[in-house]
Amino acid sequence: MDTRSPEVQLPLYAKITCILLSIVILIYGLHTLQGLLIPLVFAILFSVLLFPLAQRLENWRIPRIVAVLLCLLLTLAVIVGILYAVSMQISSFAEVIPQLIKRGNEYLNQIQTYADEQFNIDRKRQISEVRKYLNQLLSEGGTILTSTLLATTSTLTDVFLVLLFVFFFLLYRDFFRSFFYKAFHDTRRSKIDAVLHGIYTVVKDYLAGLVLVILIIGTLMTVGLLILGIDYAVFFGFFGACLVLIPYFGISLGSLLPAAYALVTEDNPLKALGVIGVFLFVQTIEGNFITPYIVGSKVSINPLAAIIVLILWENVWGLAGLVLALPVTAILKVIFDAVESLKPYGFLIGEAEKPRPPIRNLQQLTDQLPRRARKVGKVEEKD
Repeated sequence: MDTRSPEVQLPLYAKITCILLSIVILIYGLHTLQGLLIPLVFAILFSVLLFPLAQRLENWRIPRIVAVLLCLLLTLAVIVGILYAVSMQISSFAEVIPQLIKRGNEYLNQIQTYADEQFNIDRKRQISEVRKYLNQLLSEGGTILTSTLLATTSTLTDVFLVLLFVFFFLLYRDFFRSFFYKAFHDTRRSKIDAVLHGIYTVVKDYLAGLVLVILIIGTLMTVGLLILGIDYAVFFGFFGACLVLIPYFGISLGSLLPAAYALVTEDNPLKALGVIGVFLFVQTIEGNFITPYIVGSKVSINPLAAIIVLILWENVWGLAGLVLALPVTAILKVIFDAVESLKPYGFLIGEAEKPRPPIRNLQQLTDQLPRRARKVGKVEEKD
């Protein structure tokens, strides 16, 4: 006798309500737990990036815990080196601060003269308005300073958490694989291994391709800024290249700082337009040639889905969501493609297939058939 309870069939409106409610709860949970989830996701990405190095060290008979610690020490050395180079560039800006102040005062006087002549706004009124906004800014300065210190402290905490999570992910990777075997015991282990390998491959290829894209873009923009004669070309070039982490408009944002610097320090204001032109030109090359050919098929997400997930993750996790949107969506696509009931959603966010031309006659249909099928047809005709 079958003692199982009969499956409850819900009406369509109830199913839709449950799905929407589940999505709302999921998004609310992701937003609420972002302090934990964002370091976890970054740790997963860095673990994938450091795994080949850790595996190579282990193949050299180095104990796993020592190999993982060496990987983390190397990562810390790279981070410290980058921060040191950036701080040196920023400190060198102190040499041009008097020049910036002088040129800024000149532009301010020109703006005041223009407002006085064109809009009949006398200088006394302008000065009073500037003082009002300056006092407001100073009154809010304490809040801005406090929030900046808190953000810096939070960032340092997140870096420590990421490194700690990376250590345990690399150290206990076999343990986590066994967990997936037990959690999905009804699924063949070969299929679980294929999904895990697919996630590892897409993340590794995306990160490696992204590093190569940053190097190429940074070099191109540095050369362009050197041709224009802009100071600190290397810093501005690679600063803008790192903003490629924000897809579609990151490089454009990166052009604002060097353009403002050129506008203040150079006698020819057209150089600022030249800086923006260099960044837009490189962004065009990056979007149409560099990223598609280097990253390209590694993250096979169609542009519409990419824009939607960028907006979604930015609203859920802010700036970190913009950076993590594409790799997280690529991981979800691998999972969707592996689960039969979720394959339509993986197809929906994937690259759109090119439509086949309509078949106009029987001869064209025969030409499109596989060669083996045509041979079978000829055999049947002979019979």
